[in-house]
Amino acid sequence: MPIEVRMPALSPTMTEGNLAKWHKKEGDAVKAGDVLAEIETDKATMEMEAVDEGTLGRILVPEGAQGVKVNEPIALILGEDEDKSALGAKPAAAAKPAPAAKAAPAAAASAPSPSPQPSPQRGEGVSAPTLPPSARGQGEAAAPPSHAGNGRLFASPLARRIARDRGVDLAAVRGSGPHGRIVAADIAGARPGAAPRPAEQQARPQAPLAPAAGAPRTAGAALLTKDQVLALAGNLAHTELPISPMRRVIAQRLTQSESAPHFYLSADCEIDRLLAMRAQANAAADAKISLNDFVIKAAALALKEIPEANASWSEDAILQWTEIDISVAVALEHGLITPIVKGADKKGLAQISAEMRDLAARARTGKLKLEEFQGGTFSISNLGMFGTKDFTAVINPPQSAILAVGAGEKRPVVKEGALAVATVMSCTLTCDHRVIDGATGARLMQAFKKIIEAPALLAL
Repeated sequence: MPIEVRMPALSPTMTEGNLAKWHKKEGDAVKAGDVLAEIETDKATMEMEAVDEGTLGRILVPEGAQGVKVNEPIALILGEDEDKSALGAKPAAAAKPAPAAKAAPAAAASAPSPSPQPSPQRGEGVSAPTLPPSARGQGEAAAPPSHAGNGRLFASPLARRIARDRGVDLAAVRGSGPHGRIVAADIAGARPGAAPRPAEQQARPQAPLAPAAGAPRTAGAALLTKDQVLALAGNLAHTELPISPMRRVIAQRLTQSESAPHFYLSADCEIDRLLAMRAQANAAADAKISLNDFVIKAAALALKEIPEANASWSEDAILQWTEIDISVAVALEHGLITPIVKGADKKGLAQISAEMRDLAARARTGKLKLEEFQGGTFSISNLGMFGTKDFTAVINPPQSAILAVGAGEKRPVVKEGALAVATVMSCTLTCDHRVIDGATGARLMQAFKKIIEAPALLAL
């Protein structure tokens, strides 16, 4: 019997991944430890190694496949005494039927949840690109029904996901894919619980949606479908950008963060002495220490001074961390990631600088390891390089605080009763009030400001 290669779970929260690249092709010999494929998760691209030996007999999921469910078979490896004839019988797991069509309305009726949900059961393989019904020729025969004789409903994973999100009953949709398979284009014009509309009806602008008079507004009212958004916007011209796995996780994490009662504390830090110290250090050591490296070190030392702020909330206890691991937001082309400087309070500025350059470079190429961006006890988001004066950042759960750092700029200040000019950097601390009280957060900001304005403390 061929050995199944299944989509691995590369992180505790991973439910699906994208198959970015195959490193082996059908017929290649496979040894334990060989890199079989590259798997793209929400934050990084990782190599998947083989654990069995044999010959790669069949690739079940091609390169570029999106949303492959964890534990789903993606390839078959033939053992030493097996040949291609053994591939005729598909493994039982691969032939597991999709959920029955009658379960779709119940799933669609349930309220949206901010927590990650497993993707629906895949159909048979990945369908080839197909034209939507409105684009087919006039003489083309109507697509056959999308149901097998045993009641099974054939639909692509993307079509199932869109139908679930929009409340569309797949049983009422006629598929345009191979053998009547329902594809995403078939769902695009379908009304919830109804079959797709004719092409001429789809082109008509929809009337703006208005809530009933006197109807109370709820938090769920903000969760609009694409059709509702288009209706409210007046069907303006637009471009649809697919939601990447990273963007979905960002949305889920920010929704989770809403459950934390946020409060904000701001402080203006004079950084002229710090800038002078940075210039001297870089000139003397031919280094490239950035202002952000000083901020990371200062935040770590402040947390060491106020350890009760280096903590997280759980339902059973407040977890006060003994290590100070600083997560630093790094902007990517279509999202962000927070690589971690571990034990930042114990490292010098040169080491922090070298680590951050390496982490940021590998973050932008998707080459970070899981332990390099998952975890952390405190976060820093610095938008000063974009000229942002000040802002507030959203807590990165399960952490309880994040420091937002603005640009350093020349401002008038009062020194010893006289007006002067200083370079001032505005910083805002966002706290989870379940863990950090106002006085605790204020003491943390006080300690951070003291270290930033007296940078000699960074060398102690």
